[in-house]
Amino acid sequence: MSTHSDIFAVSTEDFATTVLEASHNRPILVDFWADWCAPCRALSPQLEQVIHALGGQIGLATLEVDEGDNMREAGRYQVRGFPTVILFQHGLALARFSGAQSQHQIRAWLQQQLGATLTW
Repeated sequence: MSTHSDIFAVSTEDFATTVLEASHNRPILVDFWADWCAPCRALSPQLEQVIHALGGQIGLATLEVDEGDNMREAGRYQVRGFPTVILFQHGLALARFSGAQSQHQIRAWLQQQLGATLTW
């Protein structure tokens, strides 16, 4: 994972502050992924490129479901497969997609969800 300040790892222990509370300031995408998951490894660089292009408008939290109690967080949001990406804003889960996506597909999805609030 990238060390870019808009991209950060999250766990069950800090999810409430790092994702839910932070999503009141800017939208946060949460990438629920697993190391054994090939589509997860394909999606990760695509997400990172989109987040870099947005220059801080959206944060990307990565949650490795096989670490610690992180699967509990995936269960809380009814994640059924990996990768699943959920958009959080104002403390709420607004939208999601599953499976590997291209940068173009991710941008179109974000534009659909957040509309005019994004500048590319």
